[in-house]
Amino acid sequence: MRFLVDEGCDYGVVRALRAAGYDVHAVSEMSPRADDTEVIALAAREERIVLTEDGDFGQLVYAHGQQTHGVVFIRYPIAMRKRLGNDVVKLVKQRGETLVGCLVVLQPCLIRLSLLFGE
Repeated sequence: MRFLVDEGCDYGVVRALRAAGYDVHAVSEMSPRADDTEVIALAAREERIVLTEDGDFGQLVYAHGQQTHGVVFIRYPIAMRKRLGNDVVKLVKQRGETLVGCLVVLQPCLIRLSLLFGE
């Protein structure tokens, strides 16, 4: 599986996924300050799932019909940030290819998967 981690996402997610052997590109390394539409378009072209903490991606996908390979929207409170990288890796290992074509909301102790329109 391949991932594109949005610039505003905790960099610990990038480190954890790379350490687990996943193909991960980080917007902060490639194209800092890229617009959300550019990020999601790049991820779609490269067949990467976007990992983000920016709720605007849900609106881009649903309201604007932006094509995507999938989006994981991370919502973790400050008190639980230490778990974030491990929990993302756990999600990917457990759900694998079922993440493709979905909007996933990841919260501590809660995962919501929604199949995206047109998938």
